[in-house]
Amino acid sequence: MSVPPDTPVLVGAAAAARLPDAIELMAAAAEAAALDAGVPGLLGHVDRVYVARGSWNDPNPGRQIATRFGAAKVHSVVAELGVLQQTLVTRGCLDVAAGRAEVVLVLGAEAAHSAGGVRLTAGRLGVEGRGEGGDPGPDNAGPDEVLVPSDDILHRLEVRRGLYLPVWQYAVLESALRAAGGLGLAAHAAEVAELWAGFSRVAAGNEDAWARNPVTPADLAASERNPMMSWPYTRSHCSRAGVDQGAALLLCSARTALRLGVPRDRWVFPVAAAESNVMTPVSARPDLARSPGFAAVGRRLTEVTGVAPADADLVDLYSCFPAAVRLQLRELGLAGRADLTVTGGMTFAGGPLNNYAFQSTVKMAELLRAAEPGAHGLVTCVSGMVTKQGGLLWSTAPPPGGFRAEDVSAEVRAAQTPLALVEDVRAGTGRVAGFTVVCEKGRPVRACAVVTLAGGTRSVASSTASDVVTAMTTEEWVGRAVTVHGETLVP
Repeated sequence: MSVPPDTPVLVGAAAAARLPDAIELMAAAAEAAALDAGVPGLLGHVDRVYVARGSWNDPNPGRQIATRFGAAKVHSVVAELGVLQQTLVTRGCLDVAAGRAEVVLVLGAEAAHSAGGVRLTAGRLGVEGRGEGGDPGPDNAGPDEVLVPSDDILHRLEVRRGLYLPVWQYAVLESALRAAGGLGLAAHAAEVAELWAGFSRVAAGNEDAWARNPVTPADLAASERNPMMSWPYTRSHCSRAGVDQGAALLLCSARTALRLGVPRDRWVFPVAAAESNVMTPVSARPDLARSPGFAAVGRRLTEVTGVAPADADLVDLYSCFPAAVRLQLRELGLAGRADLTVTGGMTFAGGPLNNYAFQSTVKMAELLRAAEPGAHGLVTCVSGMVTKQGGLLWSTAPPPGGFRAEDVSAEVRAAQTPLALVEDVRAGTGRVAGFTVVCEKGRPVRACAVVTLAGGTRSVASSTASDVVTAMTTEEWVGRAVTVHGETLVP
């Protein structure tokens, strides 16, 4: 099949691991990606590089790495936390298609295992308002461009009321999903454990996975070695952020791939990308068990490609916590499908702070090359607490109408009106929309709930009373009538 010369194509993709420095991980992955493309000198042609911000402090790793491999002139971009990882890939594809770049390198890495882990704070997650664009400032060592999110991942009320860590917020979403599905506590725990055990079995066969020992559903239960983190999540339900992993993707046009001698069997085409960049904090979402963003992403991908998410031959769902996967199952029409990951997921394959979507794209490219010609693979992406949503469809067959980049933000904004969050609640009655029990060293210490008040507003309240804490780990509280006094939850 003849391919239009400006068609973007992924020609090289590789992962790297177990190096104690994030820059070296990115460099190793970049070098391996060029070898994967069959053109070791490909990195010398890079003229645009995108890097997803990690916990490292280097101001401009993209230029540093490109220069190391002989790319003297590059436009370097760093994307801060809160920008969808998929956005970097989409922008790279559009740069190639528009002729703004000849070869684009997309990078991400985290050396948190060597550094002793990643410490997430409210400040790192973002609680201050942001503008649409970024400025590297007067430091000439900075990147040419900085991408920043347009809003905050967290609301100030969530921070003040102690509901800001990802595991806490995802546990709240999980409670809403359990209630929406009508599951009892035991049935829900068994369903989630079976889902995650299935992911671990995939990781066992993935050479790039961080933890390759499969677990059984029983292994997911709370124990001394697997403590409860935020009820109902144990440590083994959580994304494994403390890894030394990186990934690199090399994109160019079909014209450039031919000119540089990239073998045709290395080509993987981005067919279409869809993403929502609407940022609604968890506590302000009208229905915690729904994701209008993922619903819109799935619809748009189906409309522009004719391939529904359920029809993709291969799927990798962003899997930071079970709630993220379960929301996608519901919104993307994937209920009942068992093959939901090609890596093994972020608990087992590894969930580097801000680059898992690159890791999953590496594995997706590998599998598509080995699949039947024209097979499709869907890679999804999340930023924040399912705050932003994205999906990118890949294939070894070129898209008949060319690559499509779709932003569904306007559709999502029209479909969901955030609820107002209120702090000054004297004695407000309402019902629990979602809840969790925060644990310290495996011991439950604080019950926390998102409450829909009688007037249709929302608040966040908590209790350290032992009877409330115990009840929240043994009973269903979603829908239960409660009273909020300031920041205190009263049954």
